[in-house]
Amino acid sequence: MAGAHGSRAGARPRAPAIHHARRRARAFARALRTLGHVLVGIGTTTFIFPLVPPARRRALTQRWSRRLLAVLHVECRIRGEAAAHAGNVLVVANHVSWLDIFVLNAIFPVRFVAKAELARWPVAGRLVRGAGTLFIERARRRDTHRVNRVVADALAQGDVVAVFPEGTTSEGASVLPFKSSLLQPIVDARGHVQPLALRYRAPDGSRSSAPSYVGDDPFIASFFRVCAMPALVVDVTALARLSAADRHRRHLARDAEAAIRTVLD
Repeated sequence: MAGAHGSRAGARPRAPAIHHARRRARAFARALRTLGHVLVGIGTTTFIFPLVPPARRRALTQRWSRRLLAVLHVECRIRGEAAAHAGNVLVVANHVSWLDIFVLNAIFPVRFVAKAELARWPVAGRLVRGAGTLFIERARRRDTHRVNRVVADALAQGDVVAVFPEGTTSEGASVLPFKSSLLQPIVDARGHVQPLALRYRAPDGSRSSAPSYVGDDPFIASFFRVCAMPALVVDVTALARLSAADRHRRHLARDAEAAIRTVLD
């Protein structure tokens, strides 16, 4: 009987092994589709963007970002009203993942201020450069002044700019202290800050750490974790806009952080 039982067990792969094989197959299939979509995006930013007006570029960016989320089976759920389309608005959000950029662009196209390391990524770096991302060398204090001048110009031209005031990614369960230096341009422009809270969840509603990209965790590991997930949900909560007129940037950063913290904590 033992031999017969062993034979049957050997003939049928165990459930965990089947589950692992399916996850791996799903991850590689989605990774290939994502790579193809990224190449389309690089072609668009390289050959089409220089020929079309800013409004058309923003529409193409939004459509491409929505398609990327669909390829990765990421559903975006928006709560509240994000009024960034009104112009003279700086979007601030907690920072969890490389996915954050595409989630926000799927809602409304924005120009991001991102770490300069992102520009040096072999494929994604070229894509985000072409989409108009503004890069900052955070290790160089003076570079903040340069970026703030560029942000001020972008706001004056009607672009919506987004920053991640934490300055780095977190696991998404809470908010790191907000740095205020990149909020100065919206104070000078007497505009508004639009706080957004981002939370990633599994389909059953539990918090998902799959998209997180923190510490020494390599991008490729985070990318394949997202590809291997059956699906993801990202809750985007738009909080009340904050007037930046006659405010000190530190107080503005504190209020935006507190608003986002009410959603995440």
